[in-house]
Amino acid sequence: MEEAKGVVKHVLLAKFKDDIPPDQVEELIKGYANLVSKIEPMKSFQWGKDVSIENLHQGYTHVFESTFESTEGIAEYIGHPAHLEFTNLFLPALEKVIVIDYKPTTVRI
Repeated sequence: MEEAKGVVKHVLLAKFKDDIPPDQVEELIKGYANLVSKIEPMKSFQWGKDVSIENLHQGYTHVFESTFESTEGIAEYIGHPAHLEFTNLFLPALEKVIVIDYKPTTVRI
């Protein structure tokens, strides 16, 4: 096993409120994705909807994953004006949210 050097993942699990229309969800996701072009420490962004057949999602419907080079980069991202502005739009649309930051460890065979 080896820990990825200088890489930190920022993962957000979300369930949008039932009364948020799909077009608004789409606009919020576009806004989230757009942060990667505005905040230098944010190196990449991926997102997806739950497609699991195990039904262990506990109501969470979306996952958002950002990659940073360090925990300091995440701190800069969190305090960045573009992130703060987006958060004021995004969080009120969510019923549930979990955020986890981790340093990935790769297992090679």
